[in-house]
Amino acid sequence: MKTSRREFIKNSMLTTAAISSALDSSASGYVEKLKYDFNDSVNLFKDQAGFKLSVFSKHLQWLDYSEMAKVAATIGFDGVDLTVRPQGHVLPENVEEDLPKAVTAVRNAGLQVYMITTAINSADDPKTERILKTAAKLGIRHYRMGYFDYVEKLSIEENLMNIKDQLYKLSLLNEKYSIYGEYQNHSGVHFGAAIWDLYTVVNQLNTPWIGSQYDICHATVEGANTWSIGLKLLKPFIKSIPIKDFKWTNRQGKWLVEYVPLGEGMVDFKEYFTLMNQYKISVPVSIHYEYPLGGAEHGANTITMKKEDVMSAMRKDLITLKKFLAESKLIDPVSEK
Repeated sequence: MKTSRREFIKNSMLTTAAISSALDSSASGYVEKLKYDFNDSVNLFKDQAGFKLSVFSKHLQWLDYSEMAKVAATIGFDGVDLTVRPQGHVLPENVEEDLPKAVTAVRNAGLQVYMITTAINSADDPKTERILKTAAKLGIRHYRMGYFDYVEKLSIEENLMNIKDQLYKLSLLNEKYSIYGEYQNHSGVHFGAAIWDLYTVVNQLNTPWIGSQYDICHATVEGANTWSIGLKLLKPFIKSIPIKDFKWTNRQGKWLVEYVPLGEGMVDFKEYFTLMNQYKISVPVSIHYEYPLGGAEHGANTITMKKEDVMSAMRKDLITLKKFLAESKLIDPVSEK
């Protein structure tokens, strides 16, 4: 029997709605399950790491675990956001042995590991559960996920359904180990750059175990005048934030993103942190250094700048960030000493 175009569209919409409803109902019991604590030590309703400031360890990969931790402590950070990914500080295949070593070094320096950065985007990858299980045993409650790219041959709707399916499977693993998976909105053509697509998926999943690592820098790249709308949309799902700054630069007739020290670029940190305070968002912070630092900005194993100069630049940004946070009454005023 021949189906009319109108009937086909109607049936397609009903099928999509049915699949979405099935996924939503699968996750509907998550809030109730939050009533227990992992190892009776963490209140999952209140993040004790709110506005604790970590250095992204990508920029200290020219140092071993012990020296990395000492440098981070000397600069004045609260913690270290460890890279647990290919070419990271901790390699995924060595996670059971090396992540405890790295965490111990950080804690011996008087700091904490509030979050790790991974390339995880599939529950089916055998390394995924190994990473999450090891991190959870060490008391780590946050990890940044890897990215999803849109598959060109599929529609946007089909891409979102596929991504939601993958994130749903990850959410079950996250729940098993009581660790939050957080997706960064990175500028470009990745899933999440537009914000609404990330919101659509996490909102339909309706689980606390998958959230947003909201990046104000990349949000400004994609929407210089509209980022606050995306922030308002995602605010219930934000569980960590990275911090960096940028400006547009013209090179050979092409406009490109150029990363700069905090406060020297286009990111409106005053408005951003005012809104963070208004929305009562208090989550761990990872400071990124993507501007030229002798290779440290790219995660190099050796650098061409003096160690002291790299540390000085990092400390300058840390002090700037603390001023922004204090002005917005998110942290108490601090001394620059």
